[in-house]
Order: sequence, then C-alpha cells, then structure tokens
Amino acid sequence: MDKASIGGSVLMTGVVALVCWQATGGDLMSLWSEKGFYMVIVGTIAAVLMAMPFDRIKMVPGYCKRFMFNKSKPAMETITLMTQLAEKARRDGILSLESEVSKIDDKFLAAGLKMAVDGVDPDTIEATLRLEIMAMQDRHKSGKKFFDIIKTYGPGLGLVATLMGQIGMFKNLGGDIATMGYMLAVAVVATMYGTVLANCLAGPMGDKLAYRSGEEILTREMVVQGILSIQAGENPRVTLDKMAAFVPATIRTKLKAA
Repeated sequence: MDKASIGGSVLMTGVVALVCWQATGGDLMSLWSEKGFYMVIVGTIAAVLMAMPFDRIKMVPGYCKRFMFNKSKPAMETITLMTQLAEKARRDGILSLESEVSKIDDKFLAAGLKMAVDGVDPDTIEATLRLEIMAMQDRHKSGKKFFDIIKTYGPGLGLVATLMGQIGMFKNLGGDIATMGYMLAVAVVATMYGTVLANCLAGPMGDKLAYRSGEEILTREMVVQGILSIQAGENPRVTLDKMAAFVPATIRTKLKAA
C-alpha cells in the first residue's frame, strides 16, 4: 500500500470537507446542485466514453488500484538480486541460473533471464524486452490519459454549466430575486464541482501514475542491462556498476558499502 497516496487522499478529503463545512456554516446541502451534478459529473463520464476506447475504460479499476498500491520493488532490492545472480553465473556458469528462474516473482526479469539461460542471441533478448517495455508504457499512458481527460473536461463542463446559470440569471433580471439567486448558485456550484474534480482528484492521481510509470520503465531498463551483462559473462562488479548508473548517487553509495 502506498502510504503517500493514502495519506494525501485522506488529507485532501479532510481539507475539502472542513472548508465546505466552514463556508456553509454546516449547511452542506447548499453545495448541492442537481443541474451542476448532471453537467459536470455525468458530462465528464460522457466525455471519457467519447475520448477513450471501451477496452481501456474497463481498466479504470486497475488505474485506481495502481494509485493506491505500489507493487514495484525498490531499485536497491532489484540491483541486489541481479548482483547475486551475476555472481552465481560467474561462479557456476549461466546454466546454473535455470533453477533460479522459477523463484523470481518478477515476470519481466524471469522472462529475460530464461532467454539468457537458453542461449538466445543478446540482440534478440534486448529487442524482445524493449518491446515489452514499450507495450507497458502504452498501457500506462492510457491510465494517465484517463485522468487527464477528467482534468481537462471537468472544469470545462463546469464552465458550461456556469454560463447556462448566468443566462438564466440574466433572463430573470428585474424579476424574482429568489430565481436569480438560484440560477447564480447553479453557476457557482457547477464551477466548484469541475474545479474540485480536476484539482483534488484527477490531477494528483494522474501525476502519481505518471511518476510510477517512469519509475517502472527505469527499473526495467536497468534489468535489461543487468541481464545482458550476465549473459556476456562480465564481472559482477561491472554488472553492478551498469545498473547503479540508473539510480541516484546516494543509493549507489549504499550499494557499494553493501
């Protein structure tokens, strides 16, 4: 579980609820607008359906799960495992790693290592693994795109509802003040819905997924270099140095010390 995502979500919910409570004097129903809800929330759902293919929309629960839970291994743990495999291959030969493949829970690493053990050409291994990285990157872009659509169209649809409310307000100028106040409330509340949806939900979640994607791509690039180094029979220290080039200097220091 990602503690930052959980903590940020709870804090954001608390801040929004507190401000709403204080702004309305405890009358939260004054923030409800049926017209604003239809225009912003239902309209945003319609925009997502129009902008994305349905097979990607079905993956939305996975995007949300990815935001709340981070299953990626730390870079230091991956480098340590790869270094141990390099040392065993150097000592006992690369065929000795065949028994280790089934013990590795990282499917990407296991697949690459199996190809190396089977004696597949290094260029073929690299090309195959990079194709898998590209496919993963495309899937991750869909998750970011989903939240970007909400972030883009949510406030826009809120503005549409605001303009509609203003039209109704102007139409009743000089008439019933209660009707004018109601139409103004529709305009303001709809804008609030769109702004909250974009800045308190979709924006942060999309940015977290983009960060996770970049982090995982970097880790897989590191694994590719490690596998190719092991297959080439290079010194484990060289394998370690190649992978350490992908991480910050502070982590490199810890790796060398270990």
